[in-house]
Amino acid sequence: MTDAPGVDTGTATPRVPGLRLVPGDPGRRARATARLTDLGYAAGWSAVKALPEPVARGAFDAAGRWAAAREGRGVRQLRANLRVATGGRLDEEALHELTVRGVCSYARYWQEAFRLSRLGVQRILDGTELPGREHLQRARDEGRGLIVALPHSGNWDVAGVWLVDFLDGPFMTVAERLRPESLYRRFLEFRETLGMRVVPLTGGPRPSSAVLREWLESGGMICLLVDRDLGSGGVPVDLFGRRTTMPGGPALLAAQTGAALHPAVSHFTETGWRHVVSPEVPVDGPGRLRERVSTAMQDVADVFTAGIAEHPEDWHVLGRVWDDVPPDPPRRGRG
Repeated sequence: MTDAPGVDTGTATPRVPGLRLVPGDPGRRARATARLTDLGYAAGWSAVKALPEPVARGAFDAAGRWAAAREGRGVRQLRANLRVATGGRLDEEALHELTVRGVCSYARYWQEAFRLSRLGVQRILDGTELPGREHLQRARDEGRGLIVALPHSGNWDVAGVWLVDFLDGPFMTVAERLRPESLYRRFLEFRETLGMRVVPLTGGPRPSSAVLREWLESGGMICLLVDRDLGSGGVPVDLFGRRTTMPGGPALLAAQTGAALHPAVSHFTETGWRHVVSPEVPVDGPGRLRERVSTAMQDVADVFTAGIAEHPEDWHVLGRVWDDVPPDPPRRGRG
């Protein structure tokens, strides 16, 4: 899933609060910052895993509410994105409350991601609902490759654990490189312990598209997060009635390999997870390949629009989706 299933951060090194380094070699300062960042994530990861689940949930929910109240750029962009996703039907107070729920949902994602190894496979299987699994089974029975295209919604890492059990083996995904490299490696190794095979979006020994194509041709399965276009060659689509771009890779790979392309949308339930798999999106037929890819990705965008609209609080996109939808200004009178 592009961004690793589930690493939706930018490539910039996260800032370490309170860190001040004396003037000197810029490279040395950067390495020190990167090392402290990695150590901070590692320490936090270990601490969260050690917490009882109710305590961890309460702590991350409180952190989500605190982050929403601070109204950083990401939170204000989320609010702007949710205004589009809800069709502008909510007044500002209702939109604010939805945004708070959205940030808390994102915090729940991270709480579960840090504690995934403690949740255990059986707990995840028991707590997962998967309407549409028959679509995946049909492609497996036919011996075809499988492409699942997802938005950043719910907990896609948990979906990955379920898929590994369903396949009785690994699936492949793509990861955006993080900085520092040690942090990227930490997330990479963690996801590979869950049964995922991760290909770097850039900087790998071979182009990621070639690796994915070979995997699909051998009957394998890949999962890609595609509701944001991180490159410059995206396919124009309408998402929630507004023009944006999405990566055309899922449809192109399906056309090249004969794999079945299925959009899916995940969201949280009170005690677990729900992943809704849609019927196959066709990529064959008359017309030029470019046109078929564009049509298929619009079909994917339509599934995302409908699925996200049912549970908009679980759509975790704190970055810009539409060129003409910038972050909201801070609310007047906030604390």
